[in-house]
Amino acid sequence: MKEMLYLTDLFDLYGALLTKRQQKCMELCLFDDFSLAEIGENLGISRQAAHDSIHRSQKIMEEYEAKLGLVERFRLEREALSGICGLVRELRQPGNEVVVDEILDRLSPFLEKAREVSI
Repeated sequence: MKEMLYLTDLFDLYGALLTKRQQKCMELCLFDDFSLAEIGENLGISRQAAHDSIHRSQKIMEEYEAKLGLVERFRLEREALSGICGLVRELRQPGNEVVVDEILDRLSPFLEKAREVSI
């Protein structure tokens, strides 16, 4: 399960750099939960060709991650932002609720965006 989430994160960040066929194979595998046979049938290729495409795509995206580190960067940023929001919540006291809520409201779009990337 953890590897599937990691692959989804890789695809979210680097999928556009794959060929159209590789993108479609990965989408069917990751988001539609198709088997290799179903992917092959859907794309008019063999089960082995679907396997090879997915494996090659994964390797390509992992190479991009090794060079660019975007998945790791977003993960660290999300953790830091979540921590900041937690600290700001702890600052809430009678009389400053409005200010704390305003800060949290300003931070929440960034945290939501980080969650959309799901890293």
